Amino acid sequence: MAAHRYARAYIDLAAFQANLALAKTCAGPRAVYAVVKADAYGHGMAPVAGAATAADGFCVADLDEGLALRAIVPERPIVVLQGAHDRDGFAAARAAGLTLVLHHAEQVQRFLAEAKAGGSGALPWLELDTGMHRLGLGNAALSEAQRALEPIFSGKSITVMTHFARADTPTSALHEVQSTRLAALAGLRRSACNSAALLAGAIQDDHIVRPGIMLYGGASLAGATPAALGLQAVMTLTSRILAVRTVPEGESVGYGAAWTARRISRIATVALGYGDGYPRTMPPGSPVLTSAGRAPLVGRVSMDSLAIDITDLPGVTVGQEVVLWGEGLPVDELAEAQGTIGYELLTRLGPRVPRVLGRRSRG
Repeated sequence: MAAHRYARAYIDLAAFQANLALAKTCAGPRAVYAVVKADAYGHGMAPVAGAATAADGFCVADLDEGLALRAIVPERPIVVLQGAHDRDGFAAARAAGLTLVLHHAEQVQRFLAEAKAGGSGALPWLELDTGMHRLGLGNAALSEAQRALEPIFSGKSITVMTHFARADTPTSALHEVQSTRLAALAGLRRSACNSAALLAGAIQDDHIVRPGIMLYGGASLAGATPAALGLQAVMTLTSRILAVRTVPEGESVGYGAAWTARRISRIATVALGYGDGYPRTMPPGSPVLTSAGRAPLVGRVSMDSLAIDITDLPGVTVGQEVVLWGEGLPVDELAEAQGTIGYELLTRLGPRVPRVLGRRSRG
């Protein structure tokens, strides 16, 4: 059935590799662990991980993702950012050679107990809360965890990670506070830079960087565009026009009669809607890219379709392809129009939109 659907998400793995190469350049001598959580931000974990041959390791959110990735990537490090939470989880991580992040005192104690019972497994990371206050140990708890783990991993340096809350605005007071607290960890092996911090370039003294959204073409720095940063869109979401009709002046389009024609209008119905992951709350006027230029969204997005005004684009007709985001229409622009971020749009794209490996052909 998928072969007959108009909607497509083209996944350009060459663009992903180019973005990864840029991350490697920004990182310099630091190791680059590609973040492939949430099914590689909606792009498909298996093909993305397969293309990430230049990555030194990977990061995922939870244990299930880590186990799935281990089946794809048999040898390189895989860091599970939320760690494990029970005996079965610790045992599964140990068997798969996954690196667990320990981020609260009870989790450290569970790790120690499981290490005594069944073996330590891979050297864990410790997360320090430098100011985001989402996950992480305080300074005292971090020191205590290091002392407790030292006898188990004698002679090995444990990585301490943190996560920046405002790396997208590196001049913010909170980012400066977090950076200062990170600098106080001099002498420890550290992982801190996400995409925004890596692109900003101010922090150079961590040892492992964790780029995520930049690998998929998202800008992540406030006020910057992907093109200005040298990033390429990896996903291009397309569909085709199902129908074109003329709507008289004063007539409405879509549910709730939320849009009314102010002139005689040509309206195209596109085969993609919120059932595919395109937000129902996308505001009227948001752009859709046609073969003849941008057309504004009109009316409410339906489950299976949306409508655009092509009155000023006479060459656009039934069956033609349109771009919802990606090449020629950055996902960040659509996200800003909706009051969200590109991450959300990419990761909410539904499973009924086929992912097609390769760059979209416009021939």
